Amino acid sequence: MSSPSEWPLPNEGVRLLTPGFMQENLSQHPLTRDCYPTALGFYPSAAGHRMRRSQHDDNLLLYCVEGGGRVRCHGQAHKVSAGDRVLLPRGVAHSYAADKAAPWTIYWVHFLGRSAAAFIDYLGYRPSRPVVHSGVGPGLVAGFNQLVSVRESGYGSAAFINASNQLRQLLTQLAMESGQQQASETSALDLAQVQDYMQENLDRNLELEELAAVAHLSKYHFSSRYKALTGYSPIKHYLHMKMQHACQLLDHTDLSIKAVAAALGYSDPLYFSRLFKKTLGLSPRAYRSSGRQ
Repeated sequence: MSSPSEWPLPNEGVRLLTPGFMQENLSQHPLTRDCYPTALGFYPSAAGHRMRRSQHDDNLLLYCVEGGGRVRCHGQAHKVSAGDRVLLPRGVAHSYAADKAAPWTIYWVHFLGRSAAAFIDYLGYRPSRPVVHSGVGPGLVAGFNQLVSVRESGYGSAAFINASNQLRQLLTQLAMESGQQQASETSALDLAQVQDYMQENLDRNLELEELAAVAHLSKYHFSSRYKALTGYSPIKHYLHMKMQHACQLLDHTDLSIKAVAAALGYSDPLYFSRLFKKTLGLSPRAYRSSGRQ
């Protein structure tokens, strides 16, 4: 494993190396062998923090929550600011350092596993763009804090199995947050605004024209951009939201199927039932029965 920084650790900082015996266990265990941490930590206001590696035997993720710094790899220098994550795959020589005037506060994790390359691809890594903005979200910060808490386990196997799966979730969450950030920056489409509007109007049957107007785009441009960002057409995604809410009503209320249909803007309960079955694979009545067995 590539050794982490030898920068002197402050009282509030965290640095944890996964012992060799634990790495061996994690690399073989069916629940962790695909992705597991080999080292991790938290460096607050890391003045003077710097590292240079010509040999890099595992993958490294840095997540900056305050301040800034810089990273250099593939012959290019990149600025790092709050909300940015840095991904440095195995084998990539690199150097990085905290900003002198406003040093970064970072979470970091080295990781390996059979699916590590797949996670790196899913995160959209490109050699020309190792730094991607994901935002400073409470969910991400909480996730990293949970990951770092494995230091208090006394190298317990269960804790490291849990940490490995928290790492998998963090990687996919970072990919999702980064995608949303990039969508708002590059597509002229405020995805969150449109989806909030959809959620607020589940009791109606919105048309494409109305959603495009919310996005301030033409129908064609809106529809193509929405599908490119989500994988679904806007109307199909809206339908999925409605059916998801229908499941919540069926699970948590005693409303009749007709009343659930009406709550979602469908005057014809048979039509609603057909849509529900096409989406979920079973009728509303069968869905409700399956949850009460």
